[in-house]
Amino acid sequence: MEIEDLIARLDGMAARGEGLERLLEAAVEGLSRSDPRFDWTGVYELFSDNVLRLGPFVGAPTDHVFIGVGNGVCGTAVAERRNMNIPDVREITNYLACSASTRSELVVLIRSGDMIHGQIDIDSHQVGAFDEASVAKVERVADWLARAYDARAGETS
Repeated sequence: MEIEDLIARLDGMAARGEGLERLLEAAVEGLSRSDPRFDWTGVYELFSDNVLRLGPFVGAPTDHVFIGVGNGVCGTAVAERRNMNIPDVREITNYLACSASTRSELVVLIRSGDMIHGQIDIDSHQVGAFDEASVAKVERVADWLARAYDARAGETS
């Protein structure tokens, strides 16, 4: 799926009033189909207790349903408030392996200014799988999802 098609699909779903959970599912499904190097694609949401909780995902089940801020690549991205592109996870000392086959990982924060809502986490079985184009694609979806989080917050306030 091309990124423009995914964004258009998300726009249409939002216009029809689809809930955030369904938007997250569609984003994950679309990203997963957008690149054959994306072997596992999921969203972790950040909660006020500084724990990331696994949301929708495509790929093999993982034991890492809850990740504390500062733990693994996902938790470190939140702690350091930055996206992380890890070309070879075998070089990371605090790596939390979801699969023995994973060789590279990309974590892109879903954020509105200083507010981190969560992250898109993608694993690949290839070393150095995430080039500038794939990172930009995931960042575009993360930015779209941040606006969806903001819209949900506006509805509840």
